[in-house]
Amino acid sequence: MSIIVQKYGGTSVGTPERIKAVANRVIQKKNQGHQLVVIVSAMGKTTDSLIELARQITDNPAPREMDMLLTTGEQVSISLLAMALMDQGQPAVSFTGPQLGIQTTSLHQKARILDIDVSRIHQALAQNQVVVVAGFQGVSENQEITTLGRGGSDTSAVALAAKLRATCEIYTDVEGIYTMDPRKLPGAKKLDYITSEEMMEMASLGAGVLHHRSVELAHKFQVPLYLASTFSDQPGTWVVNGGNEGMEESLVTGMTSSRSDVQVTLMNLPAGMKSLRRIFSEMAEKEVNVDMISQMMNGNQRMYVSFTIPREDVQVARSLMETWHAEDDAIHWDINENIVKMSIVGLGMRTHSGVAGNVFAALEGAGIELKMVTTSEINISWVLAEEDEAKAIQAIGQAFELAEEE
Repeated sequence: MSIIVQKYGGTSVGTPERIKAVANRVIQKKNQGHQLVVIVSAMGKTTDSLIELARQITDNPAPREMDMLLTTGEQVSISLLAMALMDQGQPAVSFTGPQLGIQTTSLHQKARILDIDVSRIHQALAQNQVVVVAGFQGVSENQEITTLGRGGSDTSAVALAAKLRATCEIYTDVEGIYTMDPRKLPGAKKLDYITSEEMMEMASLGAGVLHHRSVELAHKFQVPLYLASTFSDQPGTWVVNGGNEGMEESLVTGMTSSRSDVQVTLMNLPAGMKSLRRIFSEMAEKEVNVDMISQMMNGNQRMYVSFTIPREDVQVARSLMETWHAEDDAIHWDINENIVKMSIVGLGMRTHSGVAGNVFAALEGAGIELKMVTTSEINISWVLAEEDEAKAIQAIGQAFELAEEE
């Protein structure tokens, strides 16, 4: 029998009734002749509630203790789902990440998976049990409980599918992957297929439907990845490796728009590679992901450097910048939090010219000024003011036919 790894997000298991409904879906799939491993997130907004609870205790909780706290959310949901399955006559067993031996790096709240011992999973499957696993968590070589950060449950699911040589199905509150978040672009088209390369770009650029780490793993280990809604029987979207003939017809596959980044500008830095190396090396040491870098000389052996970072890393970046200023009081900085990062993605950009010109023409027609622009083989990204987001989405959506005609 083939193994299928299913993952259900927090909304899917947000209430006891929804947990029972998930149990029904799992049993239906198992009755089709598959062995099931199910990863679940914490119920509903449990993780947010736990974070708020910690903030009521302290403004600066220790990362280790936050991991101890946050992993309790998944422990609740896995036990309840296992109970729901057994109540319907389906043998099941639940495991936390440490119980399964999901080995991770030691960085709390941002750990990465190193390896997974799947022996207990195979033993349980051989006994006709559905295996229910807590996503988002693992254990370091020092036996410390860790969490995987944003998108950790998706990452856990794909990593398990890779180890088990299984298909991975992600179930959430949307019916698939769209050309754009339908809440932002009414009429956005649902995609039957998207390449893993395109999906990696879209996920890393802010498409919240799948986390980029999970897509990277699926691409690396050739894991078939499917995304659909927990609350609908409508077909979802397959993330596939490589393209097909139909995909080449699409110049732009999708668009993303994210408010999860801020723009940092460092002013009056000493000019030269030494400064650039130090900035981005020290950012990397603190696990701060830097994107969209631009540099400009000011004509006095000094330079301006601007880049974007995740909003959650602002305090870390500010601490580094305070150190640099203390060493050279000519260095100043500005952090612009009122920005949006938008991108278009498509494999067709590799072989078609004029895409950037069409983007800028559409934005100019909407009266929008850009703060930063970067390009790669298959994407164009730009930063603009928050108040221009809706206009830009409509302009680009129309220019590249990303929505259904009314």
